[in-house]
Amino acid sequence: MEEKKIIKKLSRVGILGNVLLAVFKLLSGIWGKSGAMISDSIHSLSDVFATLIAYVGVRLAKQDKDAEHPYGHERLECVASLILGIILAATGFGIGCAGVRKLFFERGEIEIPTMLPLIAAVVSIAAKEAMFWYTMYYAKKLDSAAFKADAWHHRSDAISSVGSFIGIGLARLGFPIMDPIASIVICIFILKVAYDISMDALNKMLDTSCDSVVEAEIRHFIERQPGVERIDLLRTRQFSNKIYVDLEIAVKGEIPLVDAHAIAERVHDGVEQNFPSIKHVMIHVNPA
Repeated sequence: MEEKKIIKKLSRVGILGNVLLAVFKLLSGIWGKSGAMISDSIHSLSDVFATLIAYVGVRLAKQDKDAEHPYGHERLECVASLILGIILAATGFGIGCAGVRKLFFERGEIEIPTMLPLIAAVVSIAAKEAMFWYTMYYAKKLDSAAFKADAWHHRSDAISSVGSFIGIGLARLGFPIMDPIASIVICIFILKVAYDISMDALNKMLDTSCDSVVEAEIRHFIERQPGVERIDLLRTRQFSNKIYVDLEIAVKGEIPLVDAHAIAERVHDGVEQNFPSIKHVMIHVNPA
């Protein structure tokens, strides 16, 4: 129940905050004659859709397992993260194209921005950085890949606004060409974040193994369990924010089957209890 409240709270803050910021930045960009700030406002508007997708993805992923999905629905969160990455990439590409067009084809039409978009950039940096930390705090609490991606959406918007601030400031100092250049720099930052989010989602959807540090911790824990002679096989795969483990252990061949089974059960339960991110262990016993 607490998880549902957190998900709703995060979604409300993200959607309302981004709508207000997007409108404020758009009007500031239009009235203040700044293409960089208009691009920045489009980025904030894309965050509204990002938060909606994160909300839907997390709610669907939290559904209980059923007959058709015996392993649960966690991968829907990866799908949501992947969609977020694609939206972010499309937004960055659009912003970059607008900057290139102004820089190379509409240079004579570039106007010097007023003070208003500069103020809007400062407000946006403060607001989006606060939203990043707020969202990331609860995303870690939920262990949610989709909301972590949404938090990085907020951070990329803050970086975007830093680029806008620098570009607008230099334009006001007599270098109007810096306004569209700021849009291109913003595009590069956004595309980098989009790439990171998308690759993380793809890795978790493709049953990628855990890193060597995590596997070493699991192996060390199992080897210390009473009755385990050695580990013959240890494989891990990421399933969204959860981990599945395939394990073969060797026990003394002369012990009764009931004792070998008890050792396997103890290892199974111990691994799942001591590693909260591990959802299930499939264990097989070999005679040593």
